[in-house]
Amino acid sequence: MTPAARYAAAIDILDKMLAGEAAEKALTNWARSNRFAGSGDRHALRDIVYDVLRCKRSFAAIGGAHTGRGLVLGGLRAANIDPETVFTGVGYAPASLSAEESAGSPVLTELEALDCPDWLAPELRRSLGGYFEPILRSLQSRAPIFLRANLRKTTRAGAQQSLLSEGIVTQPIALSKTALEVHENPRKVQTSNSFLTGLIELQDAASQAIVDMLPLTPQMRVLDYCAGGGGKSLAMAGVCKAQFFAHDINPSRMKDLPARAKRAGVKVETLATSGLTKVGGFDLVLADAPCSGSGSWRRAPEAKWALTPERLADLLAIQADVMDKASALVSPNGIFAYATCSLLHSENGDQVAAFLARHGNWFIVSQHTFTPLDGGDGFFATTLKRVD
Repeated sequence: MTPAARYAAAIDILDKMLAGEAAEKALTNWARSNRFAGSGDRHALRDIVYDVLRCKRSFAAIGGAHTGRGLVLGGLRAANIDPETVFTGVGYAPASLSAEESAGSPVLTELEALDCPDWLAPELRRSLGGYFEPILRSLQSRAPIFLRANLRKTTRAGAQQSLLSEGIVTQPIALSKTALEVHENPRKVQTSNSFLTGLIELQDAASQAIVDMLPLTPQMRVLDYCAGGGGKSLAMAGVCKAQFFAHDINPSRMKDLPARAKRAGVKVETLATSGLTKVGGFDLVLADAPCSGSGSWRRAPEAKWALTPERLADLLAIQADVMDKASALVSPNGIFAYATCSLLHSENGDQVAAFLARHGNWFIVSQHTFTPLDGGDGFFATTLKRVD
């Protein structure tokens, strides 16, 4: 496909998404219907679509319309690419620009320029303070790709060397003792021998830093209460030979965890909700609670535009319920860790304060907030202990 044909395909995909189709479904359906397209075309198309999603509001304003065509036009102008070189109407290229589309770009409001939803701006300002603008600008760009070295099988330096032998260039970063940032050939990672033999896993660096905060020791019984796919379960098991359990309210999310644990050379036992109390108390319970995902909007930009005041209110209620239920599973003298991949104070510090107001026999041991300015995704984590 020519570059112009890729943009034309992106316009069609974006129109389907604006009509309600999920990004991944729209991209997958396009690939199935256009089997002539090679892997390079599919990767390039994905990049165009996700670049647009990260900057949907500003691109629509610059392009003059909240349509696939307007979004692509705005994206080209934002990247200082002459739209006339793409909108040629020749072959499979998008139709030529109209006189209205060729008009100059408008002056954007602050929130348009930052791709910030109007309703969420007050909470983001309260949460981010003087970092409101730089953090929102960081969310307009692609996230780095990070790997986690599995210390049960290798060292970080050993993982880096193994990857280098396969043409994958990485660099250690200070955010976590296990984190490597990929600088060259990221698309080779999941077919590399380093990945297939469990030396490394894909995982955000700030997510790894959350695990570094936890006071893990070999004799512990550890529960990942909101395990999802089990990334933090594997990260914890990758640094310590404790007894690990994973639970999720939707067990199907953990379906790949046994195979991933086997590849990593670690053991993580999955538990149904009905089996949590049968196991007994846990020395450490981690609740990485469902949240807005605002800290990871670079990776999942659809979530920014899908979030509503009603959905946020639902999430706040879920988080409070998770905290109450997960903390009840902690053994005497144990640790309860609450985490989110959110930048919003309402989901982080406010939730901890409300928990302490409900449960006066708990106190904070440690607390940390990571933002994209630190390199990884935005994350919040606190560890708490009960006075028994």
